Amino acid sequence: MSLLKADSPHVMNTYGRLPVAMSHGHGVRLWDVNGKSYLDALAGIAVNTLGHGHPKLVPALQEQVAKMMHCCNYYHIPDQEKLAAKLAELAGMTNTFFCSSGLEANEAAIKLARKFGHDKGISNPQIVVYEKAFHGRSIATLSATGNTKIQKGFEPLLGGFIRVPLNDIKALEAATKDNPNVVAVFFETIQGEGGINPMHKDYLQQVRSLCDQKDWLLMIDEVQCGMGRTGKWFAHQWAGIKPDVMPLAKGLGSGVPIGAVVAGPRAAHIFQPGNHGTTFGGNPLAMRAGVETIRIIEEDSLLENASTVGSHLKEALINAIGHTKGVKEIRAFGLMIGIELDDPCSVIMGRALEAGLLLSVTADSVIRLVPPLIMTIAEADEVVSILVPIIQTFLKEQAALKGSSTQNLTLQKANV
Repeated sequence: MSLLKADSPHVMNTYGRLPVAMSHGHGVRLWDVNGKSYLDALAGIAVNTLGHGHPKLVPALQEQVAKMMHCCNYYHIPDQEKLAAKLAELAGMTNTFFCSSGLEANEAAIKLARKFGHDKGISNPQIVVYEKAFHGRSIATLSATGNTKIQKGFEPLLGGFIRVPLNDIKALEAATKDNPNVVAVFFETIQGEGGINPMHKDYLQQVRSLCDQKDWLLMIDEVQCGMGRTGKWFAHQWAGIKPDVMPLAKGLGSGVPIGAVVAGPRAAHIFQPGNHGTTFGGNPLAMRAGVETIRIIEEDSLLENASTVGSHLKEALINAIGHTKGVKEIRAFGLMIGIELDDPCSVIMGRALEAGLLLSVTADSVIRLVPPLIMTIAEADEVVSILVPIIQTFLKEQAALKGSSTQNLTLQKANV
């Protein structure tokens, strides 16, 4: 591995970084500053939709940089209107607000829901959120998130949220019964940071129906699972439903910072001038990145590729380790894959790096693969060939540790 100093004295210590620095990339490969290559199965955490140095994207962005990178929202920005129209077409929705990140998109969604409630005369609007959810790290999105570990130290958290378990319509109905202050239900179609946990198709349909009955906003966070990652533009489309509010980010700009909140008729006109805004959101460079990303996905049939390669990768992993003791479950939806082990496995991230494979471990025990949508079947096979031996070694180590612990406990009991 290309070793670097563990600490950077002038950079705030907010990340547990691995000892490597990347220099450049091409396709699904990256090279570090010392020339070592890596197969990228992380894509900057589901950001680099088109991989690295895409031959259709790079010239377009170079052209845009030479023309104009930023223009404030006092003025019309043509590619904003172009990208908004395209997102409306793909989602079957109507209007879009642009920002610069998934956190900002989710923050805007929370504000939309509260304003929706106040406009109906509800002074204390409440939003249903979910266990294991992740919506961001601002105070509002952190409060909506279902992870006490990352919330710790930032109390008091924001009120106005009702938390329920996944895929349990009766629990949702019970938690909101006779509560006139509920204004929205907010969730990820597939939880990313929470461990690649999906909302079931029938549950999505049930929640859509309940929101229609109650006049609540259905707000679906597609920040990580959207933009073609599952084989459809947005993961909720597998259930044949439409949300009222849909935050997007990550893969929408293929690496250029971008966020968006797409709204349907029920929410499209809640915000009026002065209600919300952003300095960088909707800038010409980000908008060009979004327009070109969608164009290239369509031209290169990357939705179909995500389905085909994702299915192949899932099947190969199941065949190799799916029935191995210590592997709890393999969950895969296109090119969004989680391999859940019985034990915490953060060490695998570093071991994979040493072997030339980029991935992450989330929710302590879930190996997450979210590669670029351009990945080929041959490259997927390469992921399997590198990753499977690493997992098998880890599982053997865990079994040995547990066996040793059991033996020691038996000896202790015998000596009593």
